[in-house]
Amino acid sequence: MEETSFDPKDMIDRFARRARAVKERTMPPVEGIERQQIRKQMQLDYQDFAMLADAEAKLEDGILTITIDLRPQPE
Repeated sequence: MEETSFDPKDMIDRFARRARAVKERTMPPVEGIERQQIRKQMQLDYQDFAMLADAEAKLEDGILTITIDLRPQPE
Protein backbone atom coordinates (compact mmCIF):
# COMPACT_ATOMS: atom_id res chain seq x y z
CA MET A 1 0.00 0.00 0.00
CA GLU A 2 1.38 3.39 -1.03
CA GLU A 3 1.82 5.94 1.74
CA THR A 4 0.57 9.42 0.95
CA SER A 5 1.40 12.58 2.81
CA PHE A 6 -1.32 14.91 4.01
CA ASP A 7 -1.07 18.54 2.93
CA PRO A 8 -3.41 20.90 4.83
CA LYS A 9 -3.14 23.49 2.01
CA ASP A 10 -4.43 20.92 -0.48
CA MET A 11 -7.38 20.23 1.81
CA ILE A 12 -8.21 23.95 2.03
CA ASP A 13 -7.96 24.21 -1.77
CA ARG A 14 -10.42 21.31 -2.16
CA PHE A 15 -12.92 23.11 0.06
CA ALA A 16 -12.54 26.26 -2.06
CA ARG A 17 -13.32 24.21 -5.19
CA ARG A 18 -16.35 22.67 -3.46
CA ALA A 19 -17.64 26.11 -2.46
CA ARG A 20 -17.35 27.31 -6.07
CA ALA A 21 -19.09 24.17 -7.32
CA VAL A 22 -22.03 24.69 -4.95
CA LYS A 23 -22.29 28.35 -5.96
CA GLU A 24 -22.34 27.41 -9.67
CA ARG A 25 -24.69 24.42 -9.27
CA THR A 26 -28.05 24.71 -10.98
CA MET A 27 -31.32 23.95 -9.23
CA PRO A 28 -32.98 20.68 -10.23
CA PRO A 29 -36.47 20.97 -11.68
CA VAL A 30 -38.42 20.54 -8.45
CA GLU A 31 -41.19 22.63 -6.90
CA GLY A 32 -42.53 23.59 -3.49
CA ILE A 33 -41.13 22.14 -0.27
CA GLU A 34 -38.50 20.04 -2.06
CA ARG A 35 -37.14 23.14 -3.80
CA GLN A 36 -36.94 25.02 -0.49
CA GLN A 37 -35.14 22.09 1.15
CA ILE A 38 -32.63 21.81 -1.69
CA ARG A 39 -32.02 25.56 -1.69
CA LYS A 40 -31.47 25.58 2.09
CA GLN A 41 -29.03 22.67 1.84
CA MET A 42 -27.13 24.40 -0.97
CA GLN A 43 -26.82 27.54 1.15
CA LEU A 44 -25.51 25.54 4.12
CA ASP A 45 -23.08 23.59 1.91
CA TYR A 46 -21.74 26.82 0.43
CA GLN A 47 -21.40 28.44 3.85
CA ASP A 48 -19.54 25.44 5.30
CA PHE A 49 -17.22 24.97 2.32
CA ALA A 50 -16.50 28.72 2.05
CA MET A 51 -15.65 28.96 5.75
CA LEU A 52 -13.24 26.05 5.48
CA ALA A 53 -11.79 27.52 2.28
CA ASP A 54 -10.93 30.67 4.27
CA ALA A 55 -9.41 28.70 7.14
CA GLU A 56 -5.79 28.36 8.10
CA ALA A 57 -4.74 24.77 8.60
CA LYS A 58 -1.57 23.35 10.06
CA LEU A 59 -0.39 19.86 10.83
CA GLU A 60 2.02 19.57 13.74
CA ASP A 61 3.02 16.32 15.41
CA GLY A 62 0.08 14.52 13.82
CA ILE A 63 -2.50 17.06 15.02
CA LEU A 64 -4.48 18.98 12.43
CA THR A 65 -5.53 22.43 13.64
CA ILE A 66 -7.99 24.45 11.59
CA THR A 67 -8.46 28.11 12.49
CA ILE A 68 -11.43 30.05 11.16
CA ASP A 69 -11.71 33.73 12.04
CA LEU A 70 -15.43 34.47 12.38
CA ARG A 71 -14.96 38.01 13.62
CA PRO A 72 -16.63 40.68 11.46
CA GLN A 73 -14.22 42.17 8.95
CA PRO A 74 -13.80 45.97 9.00
CA GLU A 75 -15.23 47.71 5.96
